[in-house]
Amino acid sequence: MRSAAHLQSHPLHPMLVGFPIAFFLGALLFDAAGVLLGRPPLWTTGGYLAALGVLSALAAAVPGVIDYVRTVPPKSSGKQRARRHGIVNVSATVLLAVSWLLRDGVATEPGLVVLALELGAVALLSMGGWMGGTLVYRNQIGVDHRYAGAGKWSELRTDAAGPVEAARADELAVDQMKLIVAGEQRVVLARTEEGYVAFDDRCPHRGGSLAGGSMMCGRVQCPWHGSQFEVASGAVRAGPAEDAIPTYTVEERDGSVFVTL
Repeated sequence: MRSAAHLQSHPLHPMLVGFPIAFFLGALLFDAAGVLLGRPPLWTTGGYLAALGVLSALAAAVPGVIDYVRTVPPKSSGKQRARRHGIVNVSATVLLAVSWLLRDGVATEPGLVVLALELGAVALLSMGGWMGGTLVYRNQIGVDHRYAGAGKWSELRTDAAGPVEAARADELAVDQMKLIVAGEQRVVLARTEEGYVAFDDRCPHRGGSLAGGSMMCGRVQCPWHGSQFEVASGAVRAGPAEDAIPTYTVEERDGSVFVTL
């Protein structure tokens, strides 16, 4: 599922998260070393790193929120994990910000409370990073794994009601898909050898996005756990999913493809 916050198709959130990780850990290590060794320059450096940690965390959160709203499939296990990921990371940032405010200036020796808050922030950030890694490597959030012949990621967002003009008649090749987002409803338009079909984007197993999966021979495969469905009927052809996916009426007229949502 391609990231909504990207630069030349490269997701911004993973690019930025390395900075707060380095600054959070650096602040704790420099402050602890400064106190243990009695070296003021070390804890001064730790103070600056703490400030940079808060600022970089806020910067990284912006594309993260965009992806949470627009990329992570709704009503999915990934959405729940992304919510916990955000809460944990915000809590870590708050702890580090409080520790910085309690310092009374970067040149002041950090006390035990400051060090404890920094340690808590690093621990929470580590938990958040673990969840973030699961979102990327298991839920494939921000991963655009276009397979051979799949074409570029295609997406349409609309507020139209009733039949939606979803694509030109010649826009998709056989086995290519396009995601249609109408409010909270997500529908996949796909082209088979027999023509266009439309089906629900949500895999009934854990809520994975079928538009981010692969399609061939009239079947679509969920990228999360491999469930397969007939795109024309919605029937399950391989588990772990047990329920069929809803399908929608598709009509071609005047060189365009319309989907009734």
